Amino acid sequence: MPIRQPIVCVLGHVDTGKTLLLDKIRRTSVQAREAGGITQHIGASFFPVETLKQLIGPFLSMLKGEIEIPGLLIVDTPGHEAFTNLRRRGGSVADIAILVVDILKGFEAQTYECIEILKTRKTPFIVAVNKIDRIPGWKPQQVTSFLKAYAAQDPYVKESLDNKLYEVMGNFSREGFSTNRFDQIKDFTSTIALVPTSAKTGEGVTELLMVLVGLAQQYLKKRLQTTEGPAKGSVLEVKEEPGLGLTLNIVIYDGTLEKDDLIVVGGKEKPIVTHIRTILVPKPLDEIRDPRDKFSAVNCVFAAAGVKVVAADLEGALAGAPLYAVPSGEDPEKYVKLVAEEIKKIRITTNVKGIVLKADTLGSLEAIAEILKQNSVPVRIADVGDVSKRDVVEASVVKTHEPLFGAVLAFNVKVLPDAEEEAANAGVQVFKDQIIYNLIDTYVDWLKSKREAKSEQEFEKLVKPGKIVVMPGFVFRRAKPAIFGVEILGGQLKPKYSLIRAEDGADVGEVQQIQDKGKAISEAKQGMQVAVSMDKPIVGRHVFEKDILYVKVSEHDAKALLATHLEKLTAEQQEVLKEYAEQMRKKIPFWAA
Repeated sequence: MPIRQPIVCVLGHVDTGKTLLLDKIRRTSVQAREAGGITQHIGASFFPVETLKQLIGPFLSMLKGEIEIPGLLIVDTPGHEAFTNLRRRGGSVADIAILVVDILKGFEAQTYECIEILKTRKTPFIVAVNKIDRIPGWKPQQVTSFLKAYAAQDPYVKESLDNKLYEVMGNFSREGFSTNRFDQIKDFTSTIALVPTSAKTGEGVTELLMVLVGLAQQYLKKRLQTTEGPAKGSVLEVKEEPGLGLTLNIVIYDGTLEKDDLIVVGGKEKPIVTHIRTILVPKPLDEIRDPRDKFSAVNCVFAAAGVKVVAADLEGALAGAPLYAVPSGEDPEKYVKLVAEEIKKIRITTNVKGIVLKADTLGSLEAIAEILKQNSVPVRIADVGDVSKRDVVEASVVKTHEPLFGAVLAFNVKVLPDAEEEAANAGVQVFKDQIIYNLIDTYVDWLKSKREAKSEQEFEKLVKPGKIVVMPGFVFRRAKPAIFGVEILGGQLKPKYSLIRAEDGADVGEVQQIQDKGKAISEAKQGMQVAVSMDKPIVGRHVFEKDILYVKVSEHDAKALLATHLEKLTAEQQEVLKEYAEQMRKKIPFWAA
């Protein structure tokens, strides 16, 4: 079986130097010509084996031999959106990823998110710990290996770099990964390689490629075998091109795609079946999104390749959707079913009480739904497209039963005016963001604060435990109402609380009023000596001096306090509740258990 080039994805927090790093390898300067220096579009570059040999020639001995893969296909992504769109059943189209971390800043919000997505897609990765040239005192050694550059530094600079690497290792360790500097790893299957790099000076880039190629050859051979036959691919981006109309940027990970092939691709309403008019490829070492001399049209391409497809009827095609070429003579219906099933799994419509999720692509939709699931947030509707009035109505239906899930999460999409109006009228929260991590964080924080507020409200309504003693010599009136002095031994006492005798569990009635030094108060706490007035009991018949009395806590309230709100009670209140429950269990076994 021929082996294809691995598809490599570059992920990382914004401004960690992803495009610049690729640039250093590519030696073309897409970065300088792009808005704001941050990657705006999706591209893929093919690095042929000859280029790799030039770049990592000196290190070939460390690979124990030749480069066996035909090259690398590197997808240049804005953050991780492209990676989420490179989806296929049960994982990712990307074979391996480079996670870029800024050595001075360490882990940032999107770093965690990238790791989360890499975990869910089960994609192996290596780490480029970038911007080593920013370490104070670092003497840059232009385009050399990291080990040579490191050897030329002062001892205090080496120590500073080592400490920063240890910090990054610590971060990974907390996420459950074992990592080490690439040259100190014995077993690459259990330890993730950290390669210190500088995209600016090129230091460490050769080693990064070497580790990448080495790992791909050693561990991905089985995965990189291609099959004869029609292409399977994934839609990276749906893009309007001047003179061409709507086109698809796709990555093919298996088989062969030919001009005039009949393809089935996932669409918004239903799978799209169409014939390919033209296949456009970028030149090697050039970019899909910013080619120096335009695309060249080809008759066929083999996996792995990043290509642009021109075809009719592409309206409604979805980024992140699967693409299959139909073998000649076969009925496309089988593939239509396959695609429809796959998309149905991601676009959820259920009757559960859950949130409404709208995203810009199938890939981001799947990734967010997965992360929400890990946060135990149920999803009622997950779909691609702008937030419509209907979405808000769905959320408001949920809100009436479960206020905390009656919300809309919108990733990278617009909220239509009538939806905004409906949300304002129905009081439905709409969370919007262009960073997955922030979107989920904001919602989860809101959820927690609402849950806490709700729990606080529930707690306020519950009768809290209390234990009091009737003070001898302080009976001011025997009946109608009985007024006598009590001391609070534990917990608290409030008006309208009922009391029972500890001795026999007899109900003594309800406290009408509590007075302290002649003034009515709303609560008496442990240690206080106060006067209480009660309508029901007669002192000397129902209640006696030196009697121990408990606040009557219903079984419902006791259960709620024990199960949900125990940590909100003081140690003394917990002790009183325990005593009271034991007292009740003498009469009713398993009371509040």
